[in-house]
Parts: sequence; structure tokens; C-alpha cells
Amino acid sequence: MSHTSYKSAKTRLQRSELAVPGSSPKMFEKALNSSADYIFLDLEDAVSPNDKISARENVIKALKELDWRGHGKTISVRINGLDTHYMYRDVVELMMQAGEYIDTLLIPKVGVRDDVYMVDCMVTQIEQERELKNKVGLECLIESALGMVNIEEIAQSSDRLEALHFGVADFAASLRARTVVIGGLNPDYPGDQWHHGLSKLVATCRAFGLRPIDGPFGDIQDPDGYVKAAKRGAAIGIEGKWAIHPSQIEHANDVFSPPASEVDKAKRIIEELAKAAAEGRGAAQLDGRMIDAASERMAENIVNIDNLIQSKK
Repeated sequence: MSHTSYKSAKTRLQRSELAVPGSSPKMFEKALNSSADYIFLDLEDAVSPNDKISARENVIKALKELDWRGHGKTISVRINGLDTHYMYRDVVELMMQAGEYIDTLLIPKVGVRDDVYMVDCMVTQIEQERELKNKVGLECLIESALGMVNIEEIAQSSDRLEALHFGVADFAASLRARTVVIGGLNPDYPGDQWHHGLSKLVATCRAFGLRPIDGPFGDIQDPDGYVKAAKRGAAIGIEGKWAIHPSQIEHANDVFSPPASEVDKAKRIIEELAKAAAEGRGAAQLDGRMIDAASERMAENIVNIDNLIQSKK
């Protein structure tokens, strides 16, 4: 291992992240009682300009009146972008009125590290003024060519930063890519056209201790397409995926939960290597295959995720 390493962000279970428009308070209670690990109340793209102010009021009310944490949810709010005049009021009013109830703020369309710095500075000052004990985390949506080319600087922009999300729709628009469905595959491309962006996001997150999260899959009538997209992400290290409809939650939870057989094998790997270490050996064999320290690190990842899942039950 390199002598240089970065502390991992706060551990959170984030297999499924349900997007809920702030302009639709009737959906809040359903989200609260859903099986999603994570909820983000949206003030940005899902809310029309005419509803921005009322949506913010709805979200503040929901943060204060609904017991999100008591229902095992991590509660996040997607604020408006820094290129709008809504953003500063989002941060100020959310933090002043309901900062103690917020786990993270999701910053959309992050292009440079200073975008994060601005939000961090505002959040920090309000926390200090209100003497809040709950430190609000930040998450960033990487959804532009600018954000992708600056992703490493963005990942190191704040000690509040916990996760990077891949915003495939705006990313496609930024690249002027030809798409068939949000998050889906274009049959004219020989493979997965989003692989490069997702892989870069995963590698950056793992290098700097953040959680990599995949964004939306637009066709809610295509559960098979959603599952396939989630599995492609899981295969390269993505921790979870957005659900833009409640029907997608269970698919995400299933894909990003290691099966019992995989957890059992991971525990056996750890046990066999512990025995080998006690005998002065650095490697061992399990089921006819060699296992070593790298095997143990992979096994520990699986066991840690399973422990988070079991603690939620």
C-alpha cells in the first residue's frame, strides 16, 4: 500500500436512493415507509421554477415533522445549482430551520472544487451560529464534462464530502451523446457507453475515501433494464443506485446486497487466513483456490456491507 492514504467518509448504507420531488408532499409519507436506504427530497430538476419556494417550505416541514432517522432512513436534500438564484436561500433556510434533521446536502452539477467550497462555507457558518452538533455531509453530482475532467479535485474539496453520484442524463447532454433512455444503452454503441464515466467515478471515490453512487434509469416500465444497469455498476464497485420510482427500490436493494453464499464464503476466507497467520503463513487455500491478503480485503468489504444490512433489520 502507498504511504499516502485518505480517510474514508462516514459509512452509510446507500444501496437504494429514492428521489422525491419537494413539490409533492403527498409522496413524503410513502417514501418514509418505503424500503429505500436513502431518501433525497429534491428542490432541483424535479421542481418547476414556479414551485421552488413552496417546495423548499414543504421540505423543511417534512424534515422537522417526519421521523426519517427513526425509520432507518438517511435523509438528504438536493439543493438547486450554483448557477441559479435559488441555491443560497436553499442552504440558508434549510440549515437555519432544519439543519439538525439533515444528514447530507446533494449539490447538483458540480463543475469545479470551488462549487463545493461555497456550500461548505455556508453550511459551516450556519452550524457555528446555531451551535449544531450534527455535522451535515455533502454529496456531489458529477453530471457534466467539466465536472468529470475535474473530478479528482472535486473529490478532495471538503472534509464534509461523502459521496459522488453519476448524473447520467445531464452528463449525456453535456457530451452531446446520443441516448435512447436515461441510463440505458444505445444499441449503436458496442458495449456500455457509460462505463468510462462510471469507472472514473468509482476509481476517484475509492482513492479518496468516498462512496460511488449511480444515478437514474429513466424507463420505469423496464425493470430488467434497471437491474442490468445496476449489475454493471455493482460489478465495478458502485455501492448503490437511484430509484426514481418506488418500483425500483427493491431491485437496487437486491443487486447491491451480497447474497448469503457470498457472505458465507467471505467469512470463511477471513477465518482460513487467520488460521494461516497463526501458523506463520501469509497465504492459504480454500475450495482448491489460493487466497491471500488481497482476498481478505475483498472479503472484508463484503462482510462490512452485510453487517450494515443486518443492523438495519
